[in-house]
Amino acid sequence: MADDAPRGDDSFEGEEEIDETGYKSVKDAVLFAIDVSDSMLTPRPSSDPKKSVKESPASAALKSAYHLMQQRIISNPRDMIGVLLYGTQDSKFYNEDENSRGDLSYPHCYLFTDLDVPSADEVKGLRALAEDEGESRDILVPSKEPVSMANVLFCANQIFTSKAPNFTSRRLFIVTDNDNPHGENKSLRSAATVRAKDLYDLGVVIELFPISRPEYEFDTSKFYDDIIYKATPTDPDAPAYFQSERKVSTATGDGISLLNSLLSSVNSKSVPRRALFSNVTLELGPEFKISVNGYLLFKRQEPARSCYVWLGGEKPQIAKGVTTLTADDTARAVEKGEIRKAYKFGDEQISFTPEEQQSLRNFGDPVIRIIGFKPITALPFWANLKHPTFIYPSEETYIGSTRVFSALHQKLFKDSKMALVWFIARKNAAPVLAAMIAGPEKTDDQGTQKFPPGMWILPLPFADDVRQNPETSLNVAPEPLIDRMREVVQQLQLPKAVYDPTKYPNPSLQWHYRILQALALDEDLPEQPEDKTVPKYRQIDKRAGEYVLAWSDELESQYNKISAEAPKTSTLAKRGPRDRAAEEGASKPAKRVKAEAGFGGVEDEVRLQYEKGAISKLTLLVLKEFLVSHGRSTAGKKADLVERVEEFFEQK
Repeated sequence: MADDAPRGDDSFEGEEEIDETGYKSVKDAVLFAIDVSDSMLTPRPSSDPKKSVKESPASAALKSAYHLMQQRIISNPRDMIGVLLYGTQDSKFYNEDENSRGDLSYPHCYLFTDLDVPSADEVKGLRALAEDEGESRDILVPSKEPVSMANVLFCANQIFTSKAPNFTSRRLFIVTDNDNPHGENKSLRSAATVRAKDLYDLGVVIELFPISRPEYEFDTSKFYDDIIYKATPTDPDAPAYFQSERKVSTATGDGISLLNSLLSSVNSKSVPRRALFSNVTLELGPEFKISVNGYLLFKRQEPARSCYVWLGGEKPQIAKGVTTLTADDTARAVEKGEIRKAYKFGDEQISFTPEEQQSLRNFGDPVIRIIGFKPITALPFWANLKHPTFIYPSEETYIGSTRVFSALHQKLFKDSKMALVWFIARKNAAPVLAAMIAGPEKTDDQGTQKFPPGMWILPLPFADDVRQNPETSLNVAPEPLIDRMREVVQQLQLPKAVYDPTKYPNPSLQWHYRILQALALDEDLPEQPEDKTVPKYRQIDKRAGEYVLAWSDELESQYNKISAEAPKTSTLAKRGPRDRAAEEGASKPAKRVKAEAGFGGVEDEVRLQYEKGAISKLTLLVLKEFLVSHGRSTAGKKADLVERVEEFFEQK
């Protein structure tokens, strides 16, 4: 993948289709080219003394391709994935079922899985190959003579040209531990460079997954720096800001760590992409325009049903739905031209023609027009009410958009400014005022990109979108209690105080996908889902148990202190002498016992009266004491206190 593209979101480019949600789904074509030489097939011991598992780099790479196929079937069902093995003794370049490529052959290149949307049989076949089962052992036989990288690259060129000609997102993943396949042979090196340039001109991006051998580190300067291009094919003169070097973590001799490293690297490039719009004009000034694409980097994932399946026949078939509108009175079929949409205004139905409705919604062509600039400090935190849109330059409409976009991005980021823009995302979309903010590139400790560099468009709320917070009369906790709770929170912080939502997948969604996978691949159905959102109670008790108990003791101490300092109000002064004498001398023993019982007596008394539906018969003193013990407000009249007590029991 070119380093100037936002790698963390799969470079965003690709053939686009409108999916069931109304957004453009970007399709991707990925071809794995895995070296199966002797060194790649040699199992390597684990560096962990507790693990005696040995695994070869080729097996780890095949498992990575297998896991990627599993993920793409669920997350990107329109993506194409293929597996090309090179350095094998046998050669195969065409599909045996459909000999569409004639007699073309490339020595020591074995196309195990053709570039296409993965099927269940292909996933099971790749799993068998990765686990070295059945006939797969005859395929992974290394050739006795070296393979020409020019043939490998030319073979990949033919695959992309014939299977994904309209895909602009086409990537070749090369997994090898040979950093100098041709040695000092200049003719073979030159031929490979020419074939790599052909792939570059075709728009195919080459990604290298280098594997270091136990005896030496992988050196890309010997060969692969000449065939992997750092610039984008659409704009080779893009500024260096968008061409920052990517850190490549080479795996050591540990086969298990190799598998984890490859999976982490591949997964970082397999994030589902959502294209909101493409080639929209960004107006920086009069007659000063560039083109950008917009994407949704954050979107809630939900199980999506792409079709209905009819199970009444011998084998399942995809059902095609037909919708027919009928009249209520005569049940006759109603044609589309007979239907008109209307809006209710009072008791009248206001009808509009389709042309009139379109003109009412038309506020102009899609555009991002810069109105002015303001300090980023002028944007309050509460203005973030809707999800932002990520934009990135496109060279399809205006050549040089990347350079202008980069200059604007760097200037806004350097001066801590934001651009106020008039934003119409798509045709017939409602216009909004938005803040365009420059976002830097963010990577993790291993150099894997988490967020790409680019611009974020944040829709600003209108006056009626902002609501005032309701007034509350909650009492602030005492400082000693706050200090104790601060200790508890400090013990429960995540590592580096950073929450990574990607580490906590939706358990119900993953369970749904796991069942689909088991049914499609003839696997055993899992017994229970894996829920990573369940708190680790033992670890929490180990780290913060003592602090929680200390907070509990402080809470009891503060409650006793507040209860002792609370004014003792009495309603005796409001009554006559006869009433006061009757209450002092003729009180019921049961109530006196409950009052002497302290907090537990008040709790039981209020609960008993609630069950009888007679909370209003309790005195103000009892109601206030009960509300204070549960942290509720005691302000207001008796009716307000009764209502709060009822709400307390209803919530329980």
